[in-house]
Amino acid sequence: MRITRREFGTFALGSAAALMSETAQAGAATNALPGACDSHVHIIGPTDKYPMVPYRAYTPPQATVAQLRAMRSRIGISRSVIVQPSFYGFDNSCMLDAMAELGPSARGIAVVAPNTPPQTLRELDAKGVRGVRINLESAGNRDPKAAAAFLQQYAQLVKPLNWHIQVFAAVSVIGPIAGQIADLGVPVVVDHFGLPAAADGFGQRGFGGMFDLVTSKIIYVKLSAPYRVSKLPDYSDTDWLGRTLLQGAPDRMLWASDWPHTQTIPGRPLDQVTPFYRIDNAAVMRRFVSWCPDEAVRKMILVDNPAKLYRFT
Repeated sequence: MRITRREFGTFALGSAAALMSETAQAGAATNALPGACDSHVHIIGPTDKYPMVPYRAYTPPQATVAQLRAMRSRIGISRSVIVQPSFYGFDNSCMLDAMAELGPSARGIAVVAPNTPPQTLRELDAKGVRGVRINLESAGNRDPKAAAAFLQQYAQLVKPLNWHIQVFAAVSVIGPIAGQIADLGVPVVVDHFGLPAAADGFGQRGFGGMFDLVTSKIIYVKLSAPYRVSKLPDYSDTDWLGRTLLQGAPDRMLWASDWPHTQTIPGRPLDQVTPFYRIDNAAVMRRFVSWCPDEAVRKMILVDNPAKLYRFT
């Protein structure tokens, strides 16, 4: 079913209030560093300008560039990587328009078809796109063989552009294909810690394989969205996870908020907007700082690593 502009606007107003409330509660920026980058955010809506695909898993509220700027200011971030969400399919126009509005402080990760012409990819590169995203988790795809095939297909697509592949998949998928990932010949970025279960520790299936890729400096990992892997309200069960990955290869770590914190609710009809998680981004940042109290290491993760990978100037 189609959501009307008025219905979406009602939810958007509620979402805006929630996002402003979250920002107001976040507190002052924690150890802000010039050039610090949030490497995973989304811009959403309005739906009359950017229609969502009918086969999406959920319908999110609106999240604007103005709201992103407010969040960035609050937590001490000056750069953003806008990631194409699943509900827009291959239409990257919302992301591209947001990047144009943010100017040199933004880069993008697109979702493209495997047969996208090279000229189209070059045009995306000129606009600040630096990689493609393969979203397996949102589609419920946890087949390592399918993941390996997708990665191989897209590696050939992005290699001429010096792009990377960003993959949203669980460690149970990533670990078993560590050898294939190592042979791709392009950088790979793993979303949200690789989605391990924080409570299950280092020995859980697939984590060791992903960690080997980290220590071999083959992949990057986003220290992002602890609420997606944690069972505790303060995310303290992710401490071992963040510290282990940081100790493994700090020059392969990226920090991200995953703002505005989308969620799916199984069985919720698409004509009903699914609210965002309510997340204190400053608290998430403070927990990250607790993992790496050394300012030089924080600068590496927040400034230097994303500047190199996303080619910020």
